[in-house]
Amino acid sequence: MTAVHVPGTPLIEDGRLVSTSPATGAEAGRLPVATEADVRATVERARAAADWWAGLGFAGRRDRLLRWRGVLARRIEELADLVHVEGGKPVGDAVVEILTALEHIDWAARNARRVLGPRRVRTRLILAEFTGHLEYQPYGVVGVIGPWNYPVFTPIGSAAYALAAGNAVVFKPSEYTPAVGQWLVDRFAEVVPEQPVFQAVHGLGDVGAALCRSGVAKLAFTGSTATAKKVMAACAETLTPVLLEAGGKDAMIVDADADLDAAAEACVWGALTNAGQTCIGIERVYAVDPVFDAFVDKVVAKAGRLTVGPDGADIGPITMPSQVDVIRRHIDDAVARGGRPVLGGPEAVQPPYVHPTVLVDVPEDSAAVREETFGPTLTVNRVRDVDEAVERANALSYGLGGSVFGRRRAVAVARRLRSGMAAVNSTLTFAGMSTLPFGGVGESGFGRIHGEDGLREFGRAKSITRRRARSLLPSMTFERTPADVARLVKAAKLMYGRGR
Repeated sequence: MTAVHVPGTPLIEDGRLVSTSPATGAEAGRLPVATEADVRATVERARAAADWWAGLGFAGRRDRLLRWRGVLARRIEELADLVHVEGGKPVGDAVVEILTALEHIDWAARNARRVLGPRRVRTRLILAEFTGHLEYQPYGVVGVIGPWNYPVFTPIGSAAYALAAGNAVVFKPSEYTPAVGQWLVDRFAEVVPEQPVFQAVHGLGDVGAALCRSGVAKLAFTGSTATAKKVMAACAETLTPVLLEAGGKDAMIVDADADLDAAAEACVWGALTNAGQTCIGIERVYAVDPVFDAFVDKVVAKAGRLTVGPDGADIGPITMPSQVDVIRRHIDDAVARGGRPVLGGPEAVQPPYVHPTVLVDVPEDSAAVREETFGPTLTVNRVRDVDEAVERANALSYGLGGSVFGRRRAVAVARRLRSGMAAVNSTLTFAGMSTLPFGGVGESGFGRIHGEDGLREFGRAKSITRRRARSLLPSMTFERTPADVARLVKAAKLMYGRGR
């Protein structure tokens, strides 16, 4: 019996990866599947291109990256429509995603010289006869493995910064959104036709594994924690450095002095945008007892007004069909353990869609609280105070982002969250701020994209010293005399012998 193809599930046919809409089954694109040899050949081409690209200097790369940004901006409707067709994301959400990506391209291009360029570093008295110099040199070829949930914003958060730093990039898009990935690469080639500086390879997980072992100088990955561990293990075979942005189970804390209307609005957006398929999405809320009931009522009222469907709706389909089973399991487990659906519930799962679901009184050891759901669901639990809220928020091994709503203590509480990022009186906003680093701790990964830290991730620090005078305290030489050593001892006591 021939298996029935589920819309949205990657299909390999005649050596090509066929991408289809999870909502309608419409074909979004057909891309050639790369073999291991193809991946290695692509990296070799990129290696030669990287020398040329680095040779353009910061100004030359800035010009070309800004031209790429301009092409994407002028064709934003076309790209948003492709994102919608291939992944099911509402067009409005796709536009917001692309706009955020444009901001990151712009910032990386304009700031790479300032952050990475050669500069003199102050020296200390012990080596006063030398000057210090620091620069960040490109790795050469950087591999980027991107996710399907934000197929424009997320890979550009690595690729644009790697390109601005002077690297060539080989990009393996998710097998669920290959057409979007290839579209980005093709538009880059329009403004940089001279060399294959930015290339794509397509296929399933084996192609990603081949990229890890292909000889790239560094690899940036975004995806699940389980896959991140496999990527790291593969890269460890050749000591290839990795940057990993893995799963999340972000929490929101609502304090007694929070603006509840603003908190509810931000919570619904942070939890349900992109059908909840957001690594930094709000999946857990801890509201203090005095405001819990009022907050839940406001969340339910706002979430209950959202529409679900293929076109023009607030919430689209679940992009990866198998994720529907995970969402269903989490909802069923929460209810079985005594959780109470105040919106949606088990009947909300209607493949390929899941309607907004809000669960309260969910035990902390349930799957809906402890595991990444990646769907339009939310648990809201009552706590006695923010101390208990922080304790519960930090109890998981994940540590990507988070949110705190309140006035007097909100910033202090945000600092206590075990996470790479936190938003005060908003949700997800740190992702769009190009000046801030983005990344997690624990099982949410390590390394940073975006901001100055993100640029430095894609350059090797190169330190250079240069002699400018004769040594008054010769130490690093066999020509030193006992008198020199005595002077070194005296200098050490004078400079460092005091208690402060």
